Amino acid sequence: MHIAHRVSSTLQHVVAGLICLSTANAMAQISAPARSPGVSGSPSPRPADVPAPSTPSPTDAVRVLLVADRETTLSSPVTAKIKMLYVSIGVQFGEGQTLVRFDCEEPVAKLGMANAELAGAVEAHEAKIRMQGLEQASDVEVALAASAAAKARSQVELQQAQVAQCTIKAPWAGRVAKVHVRTHMSVTPGQPMVDLVKSGPLRLKLNAPSRMVGKVKPGSLFDVTIDETGKTYQARVLAVNSRVDPVSQTVEIEASIVRNFTELLPGMSGVASLNLLR
Repeated sequence: MHIAHRVSSTLQHVVAGLICLSTANAMAQISAPARSPGVSGSPSPRPADVPAPSTPSPTDAVRVLLVADRETTLSSPVTAKIKMLYVSIGVQFGEGQTLVRFDCEEPVAKLGMANAELAGAVEAHEAKIRMQGLEQASDVEVALAASAAAKARSQVELQQAQVAQCTIKAPWAGRVAKVHVRTHMSVTPGQPMVDLVKSGPLRLKLNAPSRMVGKVKPGSLFDVTIDETGKTYQARVLAVNSRVDPVSQTVEIEASIVRNFTELLPGMSGVASLNLLR
């Protein structure tokens, strides 16, 4: 009985001590000031598996512009009225195809007159030659007849040239970019009529950073992505300007799309990846 009483008393003292210790810790936490992050205390270390932010590296992507290999504006060579217009915007045409035809009744009539005069002059010249054989015409008369025949022949050639200008033909195969005139419209010499763009692979115009002068050489290949189509095409460097622009620190480059793609049109633009030159 005595021993049990002593054990029970000891357990009561231990429990009372634990209760006091727990109460003291709780009071200490309540009375301690809250620490705001970044104001006091050391910053929490960055986890090992989270990489530090990296600075983006510079790229060699530059803007490019698509231009036609050849383009021109056909103007009227004569004063005439348009009889027939065979083209419209976007129409394709072949080399030598008739694009515009003028009303040429007057030049054709003049050509007929010139041919008649030539026939008469040639006949007169031949008659003088026969008469000279019969000693009925002098050398001077024969020479004058020959001169008249030559003059008539030149008149025929002049009228033939005038008739040839009654039709405007395409200098090469391509497409129509703009039409300035209409059928039955009268035009004067030098008046613009039709804007033409040549078919075939398009050229590229771009200004590359001057630090790439040593890398970009004629014949080098690179990729270019066109905004309007969203596709990437292969291009080849054709020429590099021999002078660097001191203000923009760029050098002008001309390139060409390697193949002909019908969806590409002059005026489209995109981005060239010059860091992948090969």
